[in-house]
Amino acid sequence: MKIASIAAVAVALIAAVAFAGVGRPVAARGSSAQPVRTITVDGVGTARLRPDTAQFTFGVETDAATAQAALAGNAEKMKRVIYALRRVGILKANLQTQDVSVYPRQTDSGAPNGFSANSTVSATIHVLSRAGAAVDAAVAAGATETSGPQFDRSARAELTRRALREAFLNARAKAEALAREAGAQLGEARRIEETGGEAPQPVALRYDAVLARTPVEPGTQQEQQSVRVTFSLG
Repeated sequence: MKIASIAAVAVALIAAVAFAGVGRPVAARGSSAQPVRTITVDGVGTARLRPDTAQFTFGVETDAATAQAALAGNAEKMKRVIYALRRVGILKANLQTQDVSVYPRQTDSGAPNGFSANSTVSATIHVLSRAGAAVDAAVAAGATETSGPQFDRSARAELTRRALREAFLNARAKAEALAREAGAQLGEARRIEETGGEAPQPVALRYDAVLARTPVEPGTQQEQQSVRVTFSLG
């Protein structure tokens, strides 16, 4: 009986060892996997496009003995300015009142001296060849205050996309030059990070298509973007 019990225990131990050997994976020895070589570079790109929109602000001012008279007279002046802008092709949808105000006037000694009324309207011009004519027309109609132009593009995202594309191409060119010096081949882009950009800025450029007495030269808009790109090396 004792010998049989010892034999049974031995069989159980052998089975346990065999089971443990199957359950545990054998650790790999001498792995040949090599770390992926990479190179990281910064690229800068600049895009330039001609703006297609200009915004001006025109104002009129009226003095009168009473606030009501000043406001009424100012309204008539502004109507003439708006009518003149409409006649040179500015759509009503592109005209927007910015301010209407009435305030008391005083003499140098501080005595009441009637009232002044002021109002301004902004005009968004999508046909830039009409910009100078719009200024001339508004002033001829009675506008005594003008400001602008503020140039912009109706599709500003296009300018950003072009700048980002130029930035990536600049980064790739740098990486290719460095890879050649290292005796390696440039692989795929493994990581792309946008690292910043500058808002569109005006750049002087002569534009002779404006035939109005008041010249308006839109020039071009410039935007700069930068990226950081990590490429693999072969």
